[in-house]
Amino acid sequence: MIRLAEKSGLSQSMISLVERDLRNPTLDTLLRMADALEIELSDVLVKAKHRVSES
Repeated sequence: MIRLAEKSGLSQSMISLVERDLRNPTLDTLLRMADALEIELSDVLVKAKHRVSES
């Protein structure tokens, strides 16, 4: 979590809140996290959509 916070420019607290589903991230926050993780946000959204539709 510390490296993700450093790479994304977000606080460790913010990342922890998002991880624990206690805070809904803004689009900017999602983009910064995805960029720091070197993944495409569109891929994350597609996977999330599939999980919701499977429920």
